[in-house]
Amino acid sequence: MDLQKSRSDISQIDEQIVSLFQKRMAISKEIAQYKKENRLPIYDPERERAILNRVTALAGDELADYTGVLYQTMFDVSRSYQHTVINRPGKISEMIEKVAAETPQLRPARAVVACQGVEGAYSQHACDRMFQYPDILYFGSFKDVCKAMDSGLCRYGILPLENSTAGSVNEVYDLMRSYHFYITHSLKLHIEHRLLAPRGAVLSEIREVYSHEQALRQCASFIEKAGLKTHVCKNTAEAAKLVAASGRTDIAAIGSGDCAALYDLEVLASDVQNNQNNYTRFICISKTPEIYPGAKKTSILLTLAHKPGALYHAIARFASLGLNLTKLESRPIPGSDFEFLFYFDIEAPVYSPGLRALIARLERNGETFTYLGTYTEE
Repeated sequence: MDLQKSRSDISQIDEQIVSLFQKRMAISKEIAQYKKENRLPIYDPERERAILNRVTALAGDELADYTGVLYQTMFDVSRSYQHTVINRPGKISEMIEKVAAETPQLRPARAVVACQGVEGAYSQHACDRMFQYPDILYFGSFKDVCKAMDSGLCRYGILPLENSTAGSVNEVYDLMRSYHFYITHSLKLHIEHRLLAPRGAVLSEIREVYSHEQALRQCASFIEKAGLKTHVCKNTAEAAKLVAASGRTDIAAIGSGDCAALYDLEVLASDVQNNQNNYTRFICISKTPEIYPGAKKTSILLTLAHKPGALYHAIARFASLGLNLTKLESRPIPGSDFEFLFYFDIEAPVYSPGLRALIARLERNGETFTYLGTYTEE
């Protein structure tokens, strides 16, 4: 085998492929114009299926699957190009443009905000970072936060979405499907956990520890080394409050330094988290969309069939439009064996042509997707 000759042959074939691709896309553009004039949908599954059956048969058994992948990718690229040609914005695309134009330059300094927990919870710290003068209403669960915001009792709600050590807060992802809200802002809060106990307590005599399940996971190494029995609470501040009221000196809570001052507890150990680079990402949600200047992160939910290649083809759309995915999370849909819900974070400015084209494609293809908002993150 002559390697250089083979490479030269491939280069010549590539030139032919590019030339044929240009001709195919030119015809695709003509078809897009026809569809626009006759108000026809871009996506034609019957036509694509017929092409796939024909080309995979032509390729033979050995290359049939590879040919299928090649043409599925080509379909994605072609549909993306046709959407660009037609440029017919859907309702969501028009809504995004309208909201971006009408949202004030600055987020409000004062607002009624729903947080889960009690004073001293990390949600409260996130809220204080996002708003200058928040009027905080506390609720017992993440679901109650969503209900308060959904009912109009609060304009905003604060929810933890993920932690760099313990991972995603699955309950919040499930609530995204049940409650229709928009993300208006995102914040990565540095979490420093401390072991808190009533005054007079000694570290060597602590036998049990109370905290939120996420905090317990984030401090698993310290807890295991100390041989402590764990108890799950709704949040870290509630755990601190419970320990303070117990009167016992053999139990402790894991929480923030503020909780020590709030509930008159002693700090027996600082920075007890597994990873010192420990961050929790909080989102601010609203019943109505708000897109502030500088917004460059977009979140969507997309329902995909539980079949080979479904996620690949979805990701191919992002790649074909030059969009950067920064997060992908999957959740099973209860009661459905054939569909999964996927959460995507996309890094792109609100006026990015690629982002607009993606939203238009998702709308026009008749897929089940939910736009969660375009926002800034700090």
